[in-house]
Amino acid sequence: SLAMAGARLDIRVTDRGEEAVPVSDSAGEASTWPLDANGRDDIEFLFTPFPGSPQLPMGKSASGGELSRLMLALELAAADRRSSAAPAGEGGPMTFIFDEVDAGVGGKAAVELGRRLARLARTSQVIVVTHLAQVASWADAQFVVTKGASDGGQSAVTTTVAEVCGDARAHEIARMLSGSESEASLDHARELLASSSLT
Repeated sequence: SLAMAGARLDIRVTDRGEEAVPVSDSAGEASTWPLDANGRDDIEFLFTPFPGSPQLPMGKSASGGELSRLMLALELAAADRRSSAAPAGEGGPMTFIFDEVDAGVGGKAAVELGRRLARLARTSQVIVVTHLAQVASWADAQFVVTKGASDGGQSAVTTTVAEVCGDARAHEIARMLSGSESEASLDHARELLASSSLT
């Protein structure tokens, strides 16, 4: 459902077996464990993007969009575990930033991606850079970033960030959907915004 059908992620944990550090177990018995500032084990995330492709370290086999979606899946799993394991009020919310997590997806997969981001945003602050209306429609707040020259190209580029709300947001979603703000695209945008809710 994150546009990664057939992909596989394996986590390999290898005991380094290096120099031992004396420790005491719960009964006070002395023993030794290979331990340093980086822990006792080496952990490697191995990713196979599609059946038949080689299993390689995640950073060498996943595209930028795949890395973002893998991160989202891991963070959703961690958020579920945190919310079920932590006592109420313990530990503050986390902040996640996803830059073009929707690269290479569209349609139903983009809607599902937006839904999952909204689910993560229930317990954390989530900032998403997206060009897809199907993802942006799930946001609690939407901002439009524009770039341009301040005086006809003679000086530095300026960046403007503006929040869009209400009817202006429907117009922005329509523009993202079809490149125009026709009545048909506005109707579709309003329908998309109305259906993008976890409640």
